[in-house]
Amino acid sequence: MATYPLSEAYIDGQVLTAANVNSITEGVNDIAFGTINAQTGTTYTLVLTDVAKIVTLSNASAITLTVPPESSVAWPAGTTIVLAQLGAGTVTIAAGAGVTINSAGGALDIGAQYGAVTLLKTGTDTWLLIGNLA
Repeated sequence: MATYPLSEAYIDGQVLTAANVNSITEGVNDIAFGTINAQTGTTYTLVLTDVAKIVTLSNASAITLTVPPESSVAWPAGTTIVLAQLGAGTVTIAAGAGVTINSAGGALDIGAQYGAVTLLKTGTDTWLLIGNLA
């Protein structure tokens, strides 16, 4: 899978290469068309290719999804990842070493089966978790 420089800055007058334009277009298409990364285990650690994707989590047992630190994954500024709980097992979002996840009331579980949340990177090793939380 390709990774997309969604946060690249270009300047006026700069001539973009085909690779620049294709990369931007692929990233936008992932967001617009909801590319899915289906996970069925009881643990999953996010990877760079999850940027701008929908990660579905489906298991009858509880699932722990870990957000790793930038020392492990070079997250682009403004990274957004959607998480959807498809199975009956509660999905808990866990912070990797040195990672802070901020959410309303400190909630870190997806609220129910078929519920969804969004992770938004707001700073170095800092994320905002919003959506259907419990």
